[in-house]
Amino acid sequence: MARRDLGEGTRLAAAAGAWLCFEDEAGQNLRPPRARTWGRRGHTPVVRVSGKGSGRVSVAGLVCLRPGARGRLFYRVRVHRGRKGERRSMSEADYAGLIAAAHSQLHAPVILIWDNLNTHISAVMRTFIRAHPDWLTEIRLPGYAPDLNPVEGAWANMKNGLGNLMARDVDQLAAIIKNRLKRIQYRPELIGGFLAQTGLTPEPGPP
Repeated sequence: MARRDLGEGTRLAAAAGAWLCFEDEAGQNLRPPRARTWGRRGHTPVVRVSGKGSGRVSVAGLVCLRPGARGRLFYRVRVHRGRKGERRSMSEADYAGLIAAAHSQLHAPVILIWDNLNTHISAVMRTFIRAHPDWLTEIRLPGYAPDLNPVEGAWANMKNGLGNLMARDVDQLAAIIKNRLKRIQYRPELIGGFLAQTGLTPEPGPP
């Protein structure tokens, strides 16, 4: 079966020397993901969580790819401590900061590929995108297509390292998540593998 290319995005990237940057979000609270571990036969291992405190860590990530270049991962972390009036999700300012930081470090145009999350399509976000036509192009993924987004691979890899983890508090959880993401940043071949899992290719197909 022929591999699917990224259509309009790859042709735009080839013409402009741009990076294809996929975006997605993930979150983790103090209840750890369950993972397999060793234990005595007949004795199911039990992970005890104190239940004290509350909070959640949200992460927005960009997997950036360009033919002939090593894959890059950029991310932003927001810690929610459960305080009254505190925002519980990433804001337009978080996304704008992430996208602008990626552009600054990539030194090239960015083709942003993401879904239709309400914050992505808000008036504030549309204003930001329209303000940077010289280096930012936006492409929407289909309504529900996690299998087409290589950032999902980054989240899966990150959460594998959180299995059965007993974090003391939300700040320790945030520090561990950042550490896991930094490890991924130093493995460009792994980042390229996230794209391979989608069955997509950044090589432009015939017009």
